[in-house]
Amino acid sequence: MQESGRCGRTQSPRKLGSAVVVRTEKLRKQFGEFVSVDDVSFEIAPATITGLIGPNGAGKTTLFNTITGFYPPTSGTVFLDDREITHFKPHELFRLGVLRTFQIAREFASMSVRENLMMVPGGQHGEKIWNSWFSRSQIAREEARTRQRADEVMEFLEISHVADLPAGQLSGGQKKLLELGRTMMTDARIVFLDEVGAGVNRTLLRRIGDAIIRLNQEQGYTFCLIEHDMAFVERLCDPVICMAEGRILAQGTMQEIVNNEEVIQAYLGSREGTAK
Repeated sequence: MQESGRCGRTQSPRKLGSAVVVRTEKLRKQFGEFVSVDDVSFEIAPATITGLIGPNGAGKTTLFNTITGFYPPTSGTVFLDDREITHFKPHELFRLGVLRTFQIAREFASMSVRENLMMVPGGQHGEKIWNSWFSRSQIAREEARTRQRADEVMEFLEISHVADLPAGQLSGGQKKLLELGRTMMTDARIVFLDEVGAGVNRTLLRRIGDAIIRLNQEQGYTFCLIEHDMAFVERLCDPVICMAEGRILAQGTMQEIVNNEEVIQAYLGSREGTAK
């Protein structure tokens, strides 16, 4: 595990409020006879970066999909700041600041990088056709603010040089940076990141990690991420949760996880394999 540890955090307004951002209680997701997530209970504290690791078939991505509304749970509950959100749809959770990225980036390939970012904020006046007739000046002001924010996000992520390129022409790592940028275009309460390191070269992975750490430390972002690169997890994450066969096997600091015999048996002993 060759990368250095994390620095201390600075206080941010995002850290204030509830002592727990997301909480699950006995969350279960079953597909027919197959149980993918099996009575999972855990908490994510504000302004933390929680790592989720585990072998293939552990249920990690299914857990993300269930928390973020893409799958309805078979049973159990999900809370956001003590408000139950168990059966909320993805668009409803988006409005509450629950965001996620995917292992395979989902950009609008023919649109520019800047346009991909500018599309994110919801409730824009230009979305309604009658506003284009009667509220042109308001739309223009709103679009200017959104464009400025998009430019600030690209500068933060060091991708301004590709602002006008079609997003489909970006490399895999640049697409992951764009996905991270899209979460910055709205007021995120928590961001679930699914394998940000998949298919990304080491240089860009380092930049992605730097951006996540800066968002966490400087702006108080809360992250939960699935990742298989143990050095990346060690650098960014505290706490770390290990899943196996749909259940939480262990959780704690990275040091506690790597020294846990059950984790070694289930995952770390053969971590050349990747997990889903």
